[in-house]
Amino acid sequence: MDNSSGVGVLDKAALVLSALESGPATLAGLVGATGLARPTAHRLAVALEHHRMVARDMQGRFILGPRLAELAAAAGEDRLLATAGPVLTHLRDITGESAQLYRRQGDMRICVAAAERLSGLRDTVPVGSTLTMKAGSSAQILMAWEEPERLHRGLQGARFTATALSGVRRRGWAQSIGEREPGVASVSAPVRGPSNRVVAAVSVSGPIERLSRHPGRMHAQAVIDAAGRLSEALRRTG
Repeated sequence: MDNSSGVGVLDKAALVLSALESGPATLAGLVGATGLARPTAHRLAVALEHHRMVARDMQGRFILGPRLAELAAAAGEDRLLATAGPVLTHLRDITGESAQLYRRQGDMRICVAAAERLSGLRDTVPVGSTLTMKAGSSAQILMAWEEPERLHRGLQGARFTATALSGVRRRGWAQSIGEREPGVASVSAPVRGPSNRVVAAVSVSGPIERLSRHPGRMHAQAVIDAAGRLSEALRRTG
């Protein structure tokens, strides 16, 4: 079967990625697997590495890069959003607080779904809002399981520390008290895709007077359960 698209450089890049699907490869291994000339294989692998579609392992071998996992996660976003509505509504109803779903986009996070409180002060973030990755419990969740280099970069100027994120990974949830916005507290937990990668964060947020200075004690389990239901939905359809 002819696998040529007529766009030579893309066909060759696809050969490199397909070769890495079976595991790490040296440059010589890439040349052997793809049939490409050594300078061509090297140039393409380095270019793909620049775009994070290829990375290196500890031995310097080429491997598939983290950008591919991010793209795969984005492809599952429609499934995530289709499930999010009822899950966030249930979370709001049992906690009495606004519930949100965030995804990371570059150096920011975006609220992609929300369920507002039906009465009283509304503390939800409007769908489509772009917020910082430097503060807030959902930012902690979206950062905590990142690859080390990106994690180190993301912590520069952040309101939370590497030690705090270590605690988040250990507990499986995060909380913030006035971290992003004075007087507001929140609790978040990770949504995981089929590959177990964190693809989103589920949160509840509200005034500190209601959530207290220990919001995790009140709502962590409910948020973890909601995130688990969304993760399960992604696994079923992945």
